[in-house]
Amino acid sequence: MASSEDLRSILRRIDGRGYKAYLDIKGTYDFPGFRLYVDRVQGDPFASPSEVRVVVPQDLARFPADLYRDRARRLGLEDFLLRSLADALRREARGHRGTGKSGLLAVMPHGQEILWRSAVSVDARRVEARLVAGLPAAGRTVLGREAEAMLLGELPRAVMAALYWERVDREQARRWACLAEDQEYIRSQLPGRGLVAFVANGAILPRESGVSDRPLRQGRVIPFQSPPSLEVEFVLPNGGPVRGMGIPRGVTLIVGGGYHGKSTLLRALERGVYNHIPGDGRELVVTVPTAVKIRAEDGRRVEKVDISPFISYLPFGQDTRCFSTESASGSTSQAANIVEALEAGADVLLLDEDTSATNFMIRDARMQMLVAREKEPIIPFLDRVRSLWERMGVSSVLVMGGSGDYFDVADTVIMMDAYRPHDVTARAREIASAMPTRRRPEEPAPMERPAPRIPLGDSLDPTRGGRVKIAARGTEHIRFGREDIVLDCVEQIVDEGQVRFAGDALYWMARHCLDGRRTLREALDLLVAGLEEGGLDAVAPPGPPPGDYAWARPLEVAAALNRLRTLRVRPPR
Repeated sequence: MASSEDLRSILRRIDGRGYKAYLDIKGTYDFPGFRLYVDRVQGDPFASPSEVRVVVPQDLARFPADLYRDRARRLGLEDFLLRSLADALRREARGHRGTGKSGLLAVMPHGQEILWRSAVSVDARRVEARLVAGLPAAGRTVLGREAEAMLLGELPRAVMAALYWERVDREQARRWACLAEDQEYIRSQLPGRGLVAFVANGAILPRESGVSDRPLRQGRVIPFQSPPSLEVEFVLPNGGPVRGMGIPRGVTLIVGGGYHGKSTLLRALERGVYNHIPGDGRELVVTVPTAVKIRAEDGRRVEKVDISPFISYLPFGQDTRCFSTESASGSTSQAANIVEALEAGADVLLLDEDTSATNFMIRDARMQMLVAREKEPIIPFLDRVRSLWERMGVSSVLVMGGSGDYFDVADTVIMMDAYRPHDVTARAREIASAMPTRRRPEEPAPMERPAPRIPLGDSLDPTRGGRVKIAARGTEHIRFGREDIVLDCVEQIVDEGQVRFAGDALYWMARHCLDGRRTLREALDLLVAGLEEGGLDAVAPPGPPPGDYAWARPLEVAAALNRLRTLRVRPPR
């Protein structure tokens, strides 16, 4: 096997030659303390950066086995090492040193969540990190000496600083791993306690700004404090006793005046399906993993979805039991989003009236008097939310500031007042009893779980110009062949790496699962099984192992599939 000195010799030999000469460095090199893999070499300085891997044997890295003994701790440790390596690269790498992306040394970007990522992995044998490197050039002329400084100087110094137990901040490494374990412990305990979510006392829910996911640190920062009647306690494996608000299963309303924290609380619950880093403020805001944010989504395509539980008929005889459209309205899109989420395995729905279709959520008594029931095809969510819970076990958490009619169907009512929650369930029931709405329930029959659909694999074609083309564009778009999958209304996607993963997961499912017989849920179960066996790399196309994946739940993969405009399904069986 070649050594680091062999790499140095190659770089000096190709110095000043055309950019294609960089292809000579592709291969594997032994460095003192680690092994470097140059997996892909970019075609020119403006192309996507080259892909490299670093592998440190565990007998040299020496991370304590208790830090990666189970999945939660391992993901916490891997997240810490990813951030440590990113910091070390920022310190050590000189950065721009030529044309295009010359001089870039980086790992995948990361936010406030601790996600399963392909960028760093740890086990009993080794620590592996996957990076991108912009090989230096002046125009299209190799700058071999600059590449030598990058790959044999800056990169080894960053690796030594970030991927060895004796060099990292050990206290912080343990903090990351233990916190991840504590968060997963709470999540595992929620169903047995009859809860869908937990918000710890002292949590900081407001964010820095509308474009930042970091916690608010200046101004009026109000720590969360549970109402006594909803307060519960968990004894964490590492953090000991922690108290906070438990949100029960069933139908929960979050009410209050404008700008008092209703939507802020709901957004924290949306993100609570993921673990968070120390210092985020929402470290101990934990939601069951099958909670899905639902909203209206005007203009989205819908493919043979049974929206009849919410829309009983449409003009001109269009069948709502097998509903398709190229451009859904607010109400039909919200109905489809709910049914698709249930089909993919959701059992908690999170809704905010601000992003919902008004006529989908409520039809009050006066409107019922003016527009006869037989003239209104929409069955309001108000009249389905109890069936969802009582017949199907699906809970709902709703932000509702404008309709007291929901008091009649709520099990729990939480009022936010200046970012402080109050349990006003008893008062809401008193008001509902004293001031009946006189509206008539419009549920024609109890809600039943919709029949599953069978996606057809040949409708997922990611080719363009005879080649597979799948690419992420931020957190809101997947370029899938000739199609653009728009995900801007899938609000629980938090990382561009999730979008990259979801795009390749769709292609993997088309090749391995969607055989014309399996339902969507069965295909998603096979995807999960494949990931458990082969890790995130299981869905990767042939080529260098990807360093830019972040795990997306099957619920988000299904959401991406349902927004692919070429998708075809067999009708429900």
